[in-house]
Amino acid sequence: MPGIDKLPIEETLEDSPQTRSLLGVFEEDATAISNYMNQLYQAMHRIYDAQNELSAATHLTSKLLKEYEKQRFPLGGDDEVMSSTLQQFSKVIDELSSCHAVLSTQLADAMMFPITQFKERDLKEILTLKEVFQIASNDHDAAINRYSRLSKKRENDKVKYEVTEDVYTSRKKQHQTMMHYFCALNTLQYKKKIALLEPLLGYMQAQISFFKMGSENLNEQLEEFLANIGTSVQNVRREMDSDIETMQQTIEDLEVASDPLYVPDPDPTKFPVNRNLTRKAGYLNARNKTGLVSSTWDRQFYFTQGGNLMSQARGDVAGGLAMDIDNCSVMAVDCEDRRYCFQITSFDGKKSSILQAESKKDHEEWICTINNISKQIYLSENPEETAARVNQSALEAVTPSPSFQQRHESLRPAAGQSRPPTARTSSSGSLGSESTNLAALSLDSLVAPDTPIQFDIISPVCEDQPGQAKAFGQGGRRTNPFGESGGIIKSETEDSILHQLFIVRFLGSMEVKSDDHPDVVYETMRQILAARAIHNIFRMTESHLLVTCDCLKLIDPQTQVTRLTFPLPCVVLYATHQENKRLFGFVLRTSSGRSESNLSSVCYIFESNNEGEKICDSVGLAKQIALHAELDRRASEKQKEIERVKEKQQKELNKQKQIEKVYSPNV
Repeated sequence: MPGIDKLPIEETLEDSPQTRSLLGVFEEDATAISNYMNQLYQAMHRIYDAQNELSAATHLTSKLLKEYEKQRFPLGGDDEVMSSTLQQFSKVIDELSSCHAVLSTQLADAMMFPITQFKERDLKEILTLKEVFQIASNDHDAAINRYSRLSKKRENDKVKYEVTEDVYTSRKKQHQTMMHYFCALNTLQYKKKIALLEPLLGYMQAQISFFKMGSENLNEQLEEFLANIGTSVQNVRREMDSDIETMQQTIEDLEVASDPLYVPDPDPTKFPVNRNLTRKAGYLNARNKTGLVSSTWDRQFYFTQGGNLMSQARGDVAGGLAMDIDNCSVMAVDCEDRRYCFQITSFDGKKSSILQAESKKDHEEWICTINNISKQIYLSENPEETAARVNQSALEAVTPSPSFQQRHESLRPAAGQSRPPTARTSSSGSLGSESTNLAALSLDSLVAPDTPIQFDIISPVCEDQPGQAKAFGQGGRRTNPFGESGGIIKSETEDSILHQLFIVRFLGSMEVKSDDHPDVVYETMRQILAARAIHNIFRMTESHLLVTCDCLKLIDPQTQVTRLTFPLPCVVLYATHQENKRLFGFVLRTSSGRSESNLSSVCYIFESNNEGEKICDSVGLAKQIALHAELDRRASEKQKEIERVKEKQQKELNKQKQIEKVYSPNV
């Protein structure tokens, strides 16, 4: 092509500065061509990638439209007209997908291949030749430098021959490399134009072919189908606009009517309490225990259904039974400094729930409604009229109880009423003393007021003094509130028949005034848990409780060191919680001073892993084994005593006979 400057190949041997300067211009041009072609390659590759993505997306769209009729939509999933319309669209889009796939193939062959060849082959060839030429030029300069330093006075034919041969070889290599390099740079000007025009030509031809295929697929039948679909869309849009206008008017009316209801506690004069309800629904906060002393409040939707109180969380399809409220009791309570709380207790007293209403109106209506349902008014022919006659009793239930003590006393059964079955108890000092009348025992007769509570386990302090390693409860000085001896306790538990180990957590201990009734353990549990809640004490010391026929041991699970030892004869009472079977406790009767007659009782409360009853059973078994062992020991000692008396009598008799023999000759 005329007008293109060339590098003079015939001047490569001379390698003049002018030639090198011209070479620099061509190298700079080659670098600019390489940068530009890389950018153009990236742009065309984006076109190719976008076309591939469009082809894949079109194919996926057609596939999804075909699968529409297989979908199971909760609303409107059986629309046959919509299914047939989408099937028709899927066919057309599938044909377009085929056209896009053909276009992708043509772009790969006609557009991407030429520019990729120029980038990967021609431009890399220029870079390779440039590096080789630079190396050859450096070698030639070094050979000429060595040739120039040949000595004039001391000529060495061998050295001269080697240097001359080196100059010959390096000059030949430089010349040949330079000629090929110049040729490649001259050719690059032609290849540049080909690499620019050929991909563009291929791109345009591929697009023209794609448009021709599209025009062939768009026939008159398809145009009529698209026109009908457009009309249907306009009809659906008009119907939607009309429905939206109706809903907006409904929203405005409801906003005006509901404005007073936005206040959480509306004015009771405008919204009076309806005390004749036998059905009610609404959101309440339910108190849930998350631990021994901690709790959370969860907001759920509650509704009554016959004689049942149902609860339903958001997202649930149906509600679940929360409590049977037939013959239940309901009352307003003060709970955790929250307003509008009320407590529902089942007819047998085994289950209770504390709920919180949002407003005073809801609070009173819920109490009245549950009272009406509890009296089974909903079963009458006219529930509202029947409920109106018992409004007075419902009003009395709305008055909160003044204190926790009164609520506690109100939950106790009256004299003569049967008490629910208590937990498993056993005591050597309380056999046959179980009473069914809880009201016969007052709180002050169980636990003294203001009794200090011990929340931590204090391990015994070892004092290496003789005579202080005494068993628990055998008199002697005590150095901690648990009654442990100051010295090291040595028990012969290795020979015990029973060895059972349980994982327990110590909750607390306190001195009690009585040790002959399981209510002592229950009341101690209540006071310790209440004290932990008041003082925010959540830490519990975990130990291993070892039950043997001799004693109960608390062992450190890390060091296996005995923390506390409780002699089994001193354990006079033990019981589990009536509802929470993880809680159990026992009462230890010990001497509070050097005098054996001055006895005191301390109640220890623990939490286990749902093994409270098992622990009590184990303690009971240990006491039975110990009792039988003690009886056997006493019988054995009595037999030995009898044998000793007989032996003594026999010795005296023998002695008497000896004396008679000695004096008989004289007689």
